[in-house]
Amino acid sequence: MWVGIVSCMPELVQGALQDGVVSRAIASGRIDLEFFNPRDHAKNAYGSVDDRPFGGGPGMLMMAEPLAQSTESARLKANTANLKTIYLTPQGERLGQSRVEELATNKALVLVAGRYEGVDERFVDECVDLQISIGDYVLSGGELPALVLLDAIARQIDGTLGNEKSRCDDSFVDNLLEGPQYTRPGTWRGRDVPEVLVSGNHSEIERWRHEQALLRTWLRRPDLLTHRNLSEEDQVWLEKQSLKNPNGEN
Repeated sequence: MWVGIVSCMPELVQGALQDGVVSRAIASGRIDLEFFNPRDHAKNAYGSVDDRPFGGGPGMLMMAEPLAQSTESARLKANTANLKTIYLTPQGERLGQSRVEELATNKALVLVAGRYEGVDERFVDECVDLQISIGDYVLSGGELPALVLLDAIARQIDGTLGNEKSRCDDSFVDNLLEGPQYTRPGTWRGRDVPEVLVSGNHSEIERWRHEQALLRTWLRRPDLLTHRNLSEEDQVWLEKQSLKNPNGEN
């Protein structure tokens, strides 16, 4: 996959790519990453890419033209129709696993990281295919959200993980949170690993893990279950848990 990042502070992204999944994906050639700086298209010697908003108001806005030229340069470099241009903004749709998996099927992505109080809306109308938010809070710029999105997508690309099966067990896959996990030693500070995990009975282990994932999702993120087709067996099991724990407390 080819990824272009439009940012006037590319070093914020570059510094976070020294290690980890995305770094390995880049080193192996599974992700080809390039940066496009709007300051390269500034109209003055100071490299200004922002100005005061019409109508007044606090802060500055990024101007449309430097962003547009950087984005268009990235789209030309991608050289494919199977491409999406994404603007990272708290006003976008909240990022979810299904959207990550969908975006991972594109051959190319252009991620636009804004700064200041936002960007000229005409740039969004002209150049952006999709707006994405990573949560209901405000950051200083779009570089960190771009990194979050890039990391999530990299996990979906074959060969980027040491164990591909681990991707299937991640939280939010199939609208379930991941259940509790344990490793050695078997007893730690008086707390034992659940007996089923050391029983050697693989079918019982898988059943226990599924039930724990259901339980954790019901306790912590019940909204996810509304998007999942529960089997009759799962529904009966959850009803029993709700009778045991009517307040939904862990």
